[in-house]
Amino acid sequence: MSPEQSRAARGLLGWSEADLARKVGLDERLVHDFEAGYGDPPAGQIAALRSALAAAGAVFTDLPSPGVRLDARGGSEGIRLQDLTTENDR
Repeated sequence: MSPEQSRAARGLLGWSEADLARKVGLDERLVHDFEAGYGDPPAGQIAALRSALAAAGAVFTDLPSPGVRLDARGGSEGIRLQDLTTENDR
């Protein structure tokens, strides 16, 4: 995961640097420095960040170019029109 992908995933999820750091149990400064391109955090820490973002629905792509999107299946879509019944009102 690149720093740009991390920032984009957080943006799509509406997470701050502090939110991501808290979910992984790392210092907020590590997230900030990684996304700003400072230093070289251990691969395990980057993997932990990526894992938390992916668990929330971020899908990372590499080809044809690096990017990130939200999983269309992630989260609740509610009830589709064709599935509405009186049972849904309870």
